[in-house]
Amino acid sequence: MTKEESNVIEVDGQLVDLRNRHLAALLAWLIPGAGHFYQGRRAKGGLFVISILMIWILGFALGGNHVVYASWQPGDKRWHYFLQAGVGAAALPALIQGDRMRRMTDPTTGRTLDGYQPLWNGFMAPPHRPVIEKNADEVSAWYARRGAGYEMGTWYTMIAGLLNILVIYDAYAGPLSIPISGRKGRERAKEDADESVEPDGDGSHQPATTASA
Repeated sequence: MTKEESNVIEVDGQLVDLRNRHLAALLAWLIPGAGHFYQGRRAKGGLFVISILMIWILGFALGGNHVVYASWQPGDKRWHYFLQAGVGAAALPALIQGDRMRRMTDPTTGRTLDGYQPLWNGFMAPPHRPVIEKNADEVSAWYARRGAGYEMGTWYTMIAGLLNILVIYDAYAGPLSIPISGRKGRERAKEDADESVEPDGDGSHQPATTASA
């Protein structure tokens, strides 16, 4: 079997060409649904790009545009970002902002330097250092302004990232190779019906009878 043939699978009686699986998975990570468009699976691609990005954008807006940022500093280990980054390119600005904040943080005091200016008007920028639980800081101000919306926005963006992991897997492995239309079930029922008819002596077919005890 050639490499090209290994990328073609049969699902419900139809051949699906997954093309370059690794490229499809990469595209699916960068933009939800892009891998499926690359494979010609446009209906699924459109569904994924709309549904996943809408969940992510809704969560981002609920949190006042501050729920997605990359940070791994004492007091502010933003593990949520590892899941939010599942949507790919939409979350990448946070990495640039996080690196900029890291370079503008005093390693001795852990405080943000006075000359720090975030890019893009603070879009996906981490909070100013230090971030200390129960102390008044920038994160506390975000919570105060958005209330429960900050928590909901964080979870929505995380869920969107997790959902896109399933989309990436579907782009790489293809749909489940099981009958989904009922066609196989109907064919099996027809075969069972044919087997239940026995040939008569004159060549005609009669329904099979069950011997009495």
